[in-house]
Amino acid sequence: MPEATKLQIEKIITDVLATIDREREREIISRRFGLFDRKETLEQIGELLGITRERVRQLEKAVVARLKSQSDNGQLPHIAMVQDALLECLGAMGNIARISDLTAKLTKDNTRVDQARISFLAQLSPKLVVIDDNDHYYHAVGISGVHDEKTIKKLVEKIIAAVKQIGEPATIEEIAKAAKIDSTKHAAALASVSKALATLNHRWGLIRWPMVNPKNIRDKIYVILKENGKHMHFNEIAAAIKKSEFKRKDVTTQAIHNELIKDKRFVLIGRGIYALKEWGYEKGTVADIITEVLKKAKEPLHRDEIVKLVLKSRYVKETTILLNLQGKPQFKRVAKATYSLAE
Repeated sequence: MPEATKLQIEKIITDVLATIDREREREIISRRFGLFDRKETLEQIGELLGITRERVRQLEKAVVARLKSQSDNGQLPHIAMVQDALLECLGAMGNIARISDLTAKLTKDNTRVDQARISFLAQLSPKLVVIDDNDHYYHAVGISGVHDEKTIKKLVEKIIAAVKQIGEPATIEEIAKAAKIDSTKHAAALASVSKALATLNHRWGLIRWPMVNPKNIRDKIYVILKENGKHMHFNEIAAAIKKSEFKRKDVTTQAIHNELIKDKRFVLIGRGIYALKEWGYEKGTVADIITEVLKKAKEPLHRDEIVKLVLKSRYVKETTILLNLQGKPQFKRVAKATYSLAE
């Protein structure tokens, strides 16, 4: 795959713009596409050039159409070489990719200007299709010989429907099978351009699901506990977050402990040890748990049985349970080592 230094993208852009005779039209294209600085609106460009926004729109449309026509006829400099580089890159990435991911492969810094340039060149390449950024899709480029824009969007919708049908985060292999897409690489590439989906720890799901898109510390704690599958000390949770794939993971142990206390999804089951409520744990002291055990039994229980049942929902020492049994007024001994609830 050609590297950015070999492609010399800035020179390619300059040479393509040089084929536009009128300076005003070159200015419109470079500013609208953000080829040297941030992208500008029709109004901003119109004000700068002393023309209406509608006239800017008309000129932009006409120039782009002319450039595409020249590209189709092989009359634009470097486009064939750029197109080959993009096709090779996209083929390795699953035939479609976000502009940001594609530019990361082809440029050193992957800046917004770099992304704007790759997008502009892709639009001028006859064998490529560009998906514009909107509420549903990320800015992306695909190989037109594989799918046109309409088909790409239909396939993305199939993947979203498959995720909804599965109902929980799943591997791309499971999703591809449910969506009846043969290539898992292609399915992952299609999923990556949808703003309705997110991925974390090799599983995909809806953007609103904390397991694939944790929005805050509490969600990240939930993901860590869920992935671990059993209770953890808050220090362990903090260490796991720092080693995770989360985008933002620089959080203090104290902040994590504070969030564990506040969120009803987490239950303290031992000294600094937390579990998920959905695993069947309930909030309460050891005495509260003993009370529940005796209520459910509806009869006196031997202390060994009480200890056994309490340890199913609390990660504490046996002596802690025995001290509560012997020292709390709500429990009374009715026989040797046997207890019931006080009247």
